[in-house]
Amino acid sequence: MLKRQAYQFRIEPNGEQQRKLRQFAGMARFVFNKALALQTETREAGGKHLNYAAMSRQLTTWRNSDETPWLKDAPVHPLQQSLKDLDRAYQNFFAKRADFPRFKKRGKHDSFRYPDAKQFKVDQANSRIFLPKLGWMRYRNSREVLGTLKNLTVSLRAGQWYVSIQTEREVEIPRHPSALAVGIDLGVVRFATLWDGQRETVLEPLNSFAAHQHRLAKAQRQMARKTKFSRNRLKAKAKVQRIQRQIANARNDYLHKATHTLSQNHALVCVEDLRVGNMTRSASGTAEQPGRNVRQKSGLNRSILDQGWGEFRRQLDYKATWCGGWLEAVPPQYTSQHCTACGYTHAENRQRQAEFLCQACGFEENADVVGAMNIRERGLKQLEGQDHAQIACEVNGAIRPSAAGTHRSVHAATAA
Repeated sequence: MLKRQAYQFRIEPNGEQQRKLRQFAGMARFVFNKALALQTETREAGGKHLNYAAMSRQLTTWRNSDETPWLKDAPVHPLQQSLKDLDRAYQNFFAKRADFPRFKKRGKHDSFRYPDAKQFKVDQANSRIFLPKLGWMRYRNSREVLGTLKNLTVSLRAGQWYVSIQTEREVEIPRHPSALAVGIDLGVVRFATLWDGQRETVLEPLNSFAAHQHRLAKAQRQMARKTKFSRNRLKAKAKVQRIQRQIANARNDYLHKATHTLSQNHALVCVEDLRVGNMTRSASGTAEQPGRNVRQKSGLNRSILDQGWGEFRRQLDYKATWCGGWLEAVPPQYTSQHCTACGYTHAENRQRQAEFLCQACGFEENADVVGAMNIRERGLKQLEGQDHAQIACEVNGAIRPSAAGTHRSVHAATAA
């Protein structure tokens, strides 16, 4: 199979290179915003949407214009990629996959991309990377880059520059060594409760944001007291960004270790098809119809986002595929209210957060464990109901498809 993988490294540019990196990122943002403004003007004037080819011709005009001659100082390919990003944003909007494109702000997601491997060089032996009009730069070589180089993205996060190198290579389709199927119930009190048909396993939450919340709030208050655009405010902002980077790094490290272990030890991973964005919407409401329990809902939203459920599933998706496993997403409805002993489903079966007591048969168990049991059973049933020409192996008595990957239930796909 074709394995696509990205390697991210921190680079160490000198002072002149840092200045040029910021300039190039600013030019890419300028081209994106200028093209978006032109598209808006064309639409308001009754004209047709300009495709990528038409916008590329406009980029040539801008680079040769007396008003923006400094655009020539940057490589042309990253600027063209900004136009491709805008065109993709419009296509997603037309297909109702995303909102209308918005203007980019300075200091937020600053990045630019080299789309072809001919435009950069990677010297792994000496831990160096060559970029056009920037020269050679050192990078923190933490692992070997495998495969054919495809593209490279330079990004700025919390005052530090990173490169992400995307590669692809052909690998043999692996056969998973395990025959276990596991159901995973995600939560806030317990990050994840696992059930593999024999025993339960609990992953305690890291709560990275909660651990640094007071320190972050103090730094944000200090920044708010500084005069805007002053040097002291920039220093205070850098401190806030460092704390936020520490929170994100700790969370990502925890998720990578958890998903690596799960994908290595289980051939079939069953998860709930959760809509985290819908679950964490604000409950404040409007002035005419104010929300209820806004403070409690805000705290719950912070706790859910602190766990990183979406990133957890994203990592499980590709890691299970790489190991020859299968990720099955099942409908989340009533997983913690359905009795695994008698099949009775009712809201009163779970009257408390951690307690499950069936009102029909009296079966008693931890509610998260019951949820993991039901998720696993639903995943196995979905696989049994699928029509597959070849059978690769059996996972705990259930047929597993021969092709590794991710499958979502028909119900979940329709709801999306």
